[in-house]
Amino acid sequence: MKLYEYMGKEQFAKYGIPVPEGGVASTPEEAAALTEKIGSVVVKSQVLSGKRGKAGGIGFTDDPAEAREFSAKLLGSELCGFTVDKVLVEQKLQIDKEFYLAITVDGAARKPIILASAQGGMDIEEVPEEHMVRQTLDVTIGMQPYMTRDITRRLGVTGGIAKQIQGILLKLYKLYVELDAELAEINPLVISGENVIAADAKVTIDDDSLFRHKDLPVVEERTDAEKKAHALGLSYVELEGNIAVMANGAGITMATLDLIQYYGGSAANFLDAGGGAGIEQTSKALELLLSKNPKAILINIFGGITRCDDVANAFAYVKKNIGIPVPVVIRLVGTNEDEGRAILKEVGIEAYQFMHEAASKAVEIAKGN
Repeated sequence: MKLYEYMGKEQFAKYGIPVPEGGVASTPEEAAALTEKIGSVVVKSQVLSGKRGKAGGIGFTDDPAEAREFSAKLLGSELCGFTVDKVLVEQKLQIDKEFYLAITVDGAARKPIILASAQGGMDIEEVPEEHMVRQTLDVTIGMQPYMTRDITRRLGVTGGIAKQIQGILLKLYKLYVELDAELAEINPLVISGENVIAADAKVTIDDDSLFRHKDLPVVEERTDAEKKAHALGLSYVELEGNIAVMANGAGITMATLDLIQYYGGSAANFLDAGGGAGIEQTSKALELLLSKNPKAILINIFGGITRCDDVANAFAYVKKNIGIPVPVVIRLVGTNEDEGRAILKEVGIEAYQFMHEAASKAVEIAKGN
């Protein structure tokens, strides 16, 4: 379960990790009152997504009226697929340098791992590997002071700033363990004058441990589109790429995503249609897939109990009567596949027999080749 930034910072504060002065507002008037109290502030939309700044979800002001106006614009709007219900209004920091700190799970090593970089801030995923400090931890030993000293040395910081980061590392690990976290991340960790402050917080709790944390709030993580899909009985997840994916089964869906990645593409979303292939369900599935404005749709169907000709008839009906505004690439194999391909051919859709052919074609279309 992901915590909102303000919830993560509440946990940070409990563990003694410095965070900016601030508060949460659910109305423009509350945002204005907090601005009047704090002074120069940053107003941050509270959604479970990164890249809020690039999406227009973060603003700076020292004027309560401007804070009211900006919050009124954000609250109730959709940002990165989520409806903004709250904004965090907090002290605007003087930023002298930004770092990145995180503790997460190294699946290959089956151990917690510390990730740190002196190049924190936006686009952390693009930081070259040689500028990232990695240190796995033995849970029977835990985080020790000598480890934190080694990490700050590798980050190139010394003196009082290094000691503050070392203290934050120890506290972050304590939080990570006691909250059964899958991720405890600070990006950026800011040097502001003589102080080191967590300017952002991302905390994800292991769902299987939630029974031990009744004091934590319950957070609905699904986007608006994912909630709609859930109501329709469909499994749907939004991603960041430009190829919409639909398949019939969890395994084949994951394999399709892997193939897209292999050929250099990225999925905008994916939908596991299960065994459904009716016209109504297909129409609703396509509506969800198109909500992310993909450049192509990749359909991967293995016909078993679900017959390929039924699937083809549903797509043919949708294409002829409702329309599909982007190119569609279909891989269709299994029961009555010849009949299915013939039906699709009549409406101008070529069906592929092999997954790799369909995936590479979808990536080619998405890249504009």
